[in-house]
Amino acid sequence: MTGKSVETENSNLTIMDTTLRDGEQTTGVSFSDAEKLTVAKVLLDDVRVDRIEIASARVSDGEFKGARKVLQWASEKGYLDKIEILGFVDGKISLQWIADAGGKVVNLLCKGSLKHVSEQLRKTPEQHLNDIKKVIQYAEEMGITVNIYLEDWSNGMRNSREYVHFMISSLKKEKVNRIMLPDTLGILNPDETYDFCREMIETYPGVKFDYHAHNDYDLAIANVFHAIKAGIRCVHTTVNGLGERAGNAPLSSVIATIKDHLKMTTHVNESRLNKISRLVESFSGIRIPTNKPLIGEYVFTQCSGIHADGDNKNNLYFNDLLPERFGRIRKYALGKTSGKANIKRNLQELGIELDDESLKKVTRRIIELGDKKETVTSDELPYIVADALQNDLIEQKIKVVNYSVSHTMGLRPVANVSIEIDGEQYAEISDGDGQYDAFVKAVRKIYKKLGKSFPSLIDYVVTIPPGGKTDALVETVITWKNSREFKTKGLDPDQSAAAIKATIRMLNIIENEIKPGFLEKIIDSIS
Repeated sequence: MTGKSVETENSNLTIMDTTLRDGEQTTGVSFSDAEKLTVAKVLLDDVRVDRIEIASARVSDGEFKGARKVLQWASEKGYLDKIEILGFVDGKISLQWIADAGGKVVNLLCKGSLKHVSEQLRKTPEQHLNDIKKVIQYAEEMGITVNIYLEDWSNGMRNSREYVHFMISSLKKEKVNRIMLPDTLGILNPDETYDFCREMIETYPGVKFDYHAHNDYDLAIANVFHAIKAGIRCVHTTVNGLGERAGNAPLSSVIATIKDHLKMTTHVNESRLNKISRLVESFSGIRIPTNKPLIGEYVFTQCSGIHADGDNKNNLYFNDLLPERFGRIRKYALGKTSGKANIKRNLQELGIELDDESLKKVTRRIIELGDKKETVTSDELPYIVADALQNDLIEQKIKVVNYSVSHTMGLRPVANVSIEIDGEQYAEISDGDGQYDAFVKAVRKIYKKLGKSFPSLIDYVVTIPPGGKTDALVETVITWKNSREFKTKGLDPDQSAAAIKATIRMLNIIENEIKPGFLEKIIDSIS
């Protein structure tokens, strides 16, 4: 790496999030107009990013409706200058699309490498530049602000530097607000990113540059870090790192890196990063890896017993990424590597205190379950305590007497369910969108008749071991919500049966929670 970091009096960085445009280029992802509006509202009002890119012009009727919906809301909020749409060098066509949707900012996709100009457009640099100038002129007449995307800029800097400088030196004289420097194919390493961005900053000090990273080599965050060190003051992100191929720089990781490693500031409210991540996960259908930094389910979960022990001794295994910063909490996993410290932490949260001998018994039981590859949730811990200590204080108040679920091609699945509650049997029949859905609806009917509340199902995860064995055990983990959020799991060779087991376990947890003195009786029996 050459040169030194640019020092500026203003250490505040701006964030342009392109989840609703570049993020939607993730294979299989398509946001409805209502989903686009919801994400836009959360990004601007709650997370407080500076700008968002919401669509590509001319793509589809659905894209137009989504853009128009967001722009109508933005107009009411005074946010029109924060909403951007990708447009093309096509005369007035993209500009008219944007204007009809209500937009005021176009991110004009131009060519940033000589190879793209000569081989894709089959034009000379001068011809391409003249076409761009015409669009800029039309945009000015229509009252639309122009930002320039120099597509394939990174390859341009590697292989056709003179062309890049020709373009920027020409465009900086035009009515252009910002010039965006994308690593379109994700080819750069941190040293190149620094050197190329530094060259832009030093050569064109009056130009406002953005840097747009892709993650093909898993270097997007490192490249954003070095772009900022080189003097770039606006970077592009997507929620959860969505985007073409390997995706873009994840919003959450960029914000944490800026604050903790660069000691710089943004307008982003980091406590809302988890909220937007879960929202986009739900809308996109792309699950967040459990070990994804900052937003993965387990990244604030200590699994090793020695780590939990260290946390008990002056937080020896904490770092600057405290979960509370991001609207999360620290957890301690229950499994074969947990050790007594992890289990003790979970018991403390439940208000249960065990003597050393009892704690050893519970630890052994959890390790046994872990060896069988069974997941242990903290919500199920009282059951394990009762089982390991051989007491029967946790009653199985709800039992399945029998059930039948059927699915016939061309007909809706049907479930016939009979359950026992406090010794009384109840039966119902229901159809549903699937066999499990039919089962749940039948149970809901029973609960409704009895005036009992039934929690909402908010997540459903099925894990099937790889290898193609048809008799493999299926683990289903379901997340529920009533007055709190909690999880239960079921294990069975049949997926529907595993989900039903998780559901019955959930119902028993609720029944025992509302039973007076539930935890106190466990504690009394132990002491």
